[in-house]
Amino acid sequence: MSQDENENEEVKDIKEEKKELVPRWYVVHTYSGYENKVKTDLEKTIKNRELEDFFFNIVVPMEEQVEIKEGKRKTNLKKVFPGYVLVKMIVTEESWYIVRNTRGVTGFVGSGTDPIPLTDEEIRNMGFEEVPVNIDYDVKDSVRIMNGPLENFVGVVEEINKEKHKVKVLVSMFGRETPVDLEFSQVQKID
Repeated sequence: MSQDENENEEVKDIKEEKKELVPRWYVVHTYSGYENKVKTDLEKTIKNRELEDFFFNIVVPMEEQVEIKEGKRKTNLKKVFPGYVLVKMIVTEESWYIVRNTRGVTGFVGSGTDPIPLTDEEIRNMGFEEVPVNIDYDVKDSVRIMNGPLENFVGVVEEINKEKHKVKVLVSMFGRETPVDLEFSQVQKID
């Protein structure tokens, strides 16, 4: 069997294995200042080795920073996590090897041989990908507030904002209905 045929067999095997695997976000540590170079090099390698089935997104998180200098407003992009690149991928021996051996990469965040994926909550907090949240209550349902200054108060769901993961609850305080904005996780449906 030639080397090309052997590599094609390996890719087929990996693609079969991949069907059970789910892409997750991982944090890759890089030399400071190499974040964009690592992103570009990784994208080229993935394309050259035809591994697009294993890599879904590579992000160098940036935020706008407004600076006012000499009365002039200037907007810059600043790295949110200098020295880190976020990669949404399916971890296999080959995908792990490619990332690990990209110039400028010092390793994955996690224990040496096991990259640890970000949790859905961490991804949501970073705001660069929407993670669906399943809630078991609806508008007009009665809910109990689980924490915060209004802990144990009971109210009725008036509005649900899935984009912001907020719920507006009407709580009876001092003899009148008061709307309160809460996080999804702060309320629980009353059966």
